[in-house]
Amino acid sequence: MRLPARTVALAAVLATTLTACGTTTSGSGSSASAGSAGSIVVYNAQHEDLVQEMVAGFTKATGVAVTLRNGDDAELGNQIVQEGKASPADVFLTENSPAIALVDRAGLLAKVSTTTTANVPAAYRPSTGDWTGWAARATVFAYNPSKVAASALPASILDLAQPQWKGRVGIAAGGADFQAIVSAVLSIEGESATMTWLQGLKTNAKVYQGNTAIMKAVDAGEVASGVIYHYYWAKDRAESGANSKNVELYYVGKQDPGAFLSVSGAGVLASSTHQADAQRFVDYLTSKDGQEILAGSSALEYAIASGVAPNAALRPITDLQAPTVDPASLNSATVVTMMQQAGLI
Repeated sequence: MRLPARTVALAAVLATTLTACGTTTSGSGSSASAGSAGSIVVYNAQHEDLVQEMVAGFTKATGVAVTLRNGDDAELGNQIVQEGKASPADVFLTENSPAIALVDRAGLLAKVSTTTTANVPAAYRPSTGDWTGWAARATVFAYNPSKVAASALPASILDLAQPQWKGRVGIAAGGADFQAIVSAVLSIEGESATMTWLQGLKTNAKVYQGNTAIMKAVDAGEVASGVIYHYYWAKDRAESGANSKNVELYYVGKQDPGAFLSVSGAGVLASSTHQADAQRFVDYLTSKDGQEILAGSSALEYAIASGVAPNAALRPITDLQAPTVDPASLNSATVVTMMQQAGLI
């Protein structure tokens, strides 16, 4: 999750250019094989180090050079909508689904190839067929066992609106990660129940500037618990555990919105003049080679395609008991409006 303040500032984003937004450009195709004439531009909102690993594998395999322009989900999604058919982007990669669903609803994506759809189980693709999931992260309830007894863990993420959680839960309200979780709640529970939940969080929650900040606060006992994605904890434990030694994860399961599995998206812009190479790139992300890079990386996100098993350090994906959510249904604009009405952002 990156720069939550900018995530909220949608109007400002719409008025900026990529350079003005502070995005960076990195050429990643220097290893293109001799004789390759292909090159593509990828607007990337996923973790840059992970995508650079996958770009290197793609370029080595195909000879197609890739230029990355990095930003966050909302700023790049809105940037593409603003640019429309004049966008220089060939491919859009996101951390979560709402931003790419926004671009899809604007009619700016080409359908992904049948080769790609064959790689990815239907649960991780939108019903529109216009983009695909290629990685995933699990919603978890992080808690300090000295502050929350196992017998007091919530049965549902919706329980966090109840009075017993007042001042005892942390959220990163301005970030794309938490807003994707709210999008899932909206898709599953509907607008009325979601607004009631958000109003309860306004009363109960402490707002932090990101998932790492929440985890550190839980670790320090500053707040009893928080809602984050799994990999923040997993990466910290894989390194030193300095920020998570007093933090445990509770997987809500039972198809609850609190067990939401958020899908990272990949789509080809319909306006791209490099359709074949752009489709090859998306296909590579979901291929066995691409998914093995993901599974073996330090990102510790879930591989979801081509039958590649996720990193063994992660809870098995089948044990997450995630709810069924059509990624195409996730609506960032409605979520931002509702969170503003609830006073959370």
